[in-house]
Amino acid sequence: MLNYLFLALQAAVCASTIGTPHASIATPDAPHAIGPYVQAKVAGDTLYLSGQLPLDPKTGELVGEDIGKQTERVLLNLQAILTAQGMTLDDAVMANVFLTDLGDFEDMNEIYAGFFKTPPARATVEVKGLAKGARIEISLIAVRRH
Repeated sequence: MLNYLFLALQAAVCASTIGTPHASIATPDAPHAIGPYVQAKVAGDTLYLSGQLPLDPKTGELVGEDIGKQTERVLLNLQAILTAQGMTLDDAVMANVFLTDLGDFEDMNEIYAGFFKTPPARATVEVKGLAKGARIEISLIAVRRH
């Protein structure tokens, strides 16, 4: 019975966004996309934020070499995109963190925790490499609160 209710709810959420425009979001307060993608997409009350690298929004250059500075820059970039939509990091419901070295996990967590009053669900994985030689990338899904 619970599975049926979950599937019905999921179908209702999907149906509520059918036919609605999926607006692309772009703000100069976060780095421009470095490939064929956008900073974020809106579908109904949900904002899907592309993975952000630790790039300076003004120069497009990588910020810092240590994981602390890079984590902070990534979260500031995500925060800027959310702010452009009248949202905050506390509207995030899911984060995907990509690290080039899981040895950075503890230091990343220390900075990451300071940005959230209520942290979202999260997955953290180690990857072989990231664009521009970054040590971290984070993508988010956020839902507008009413």
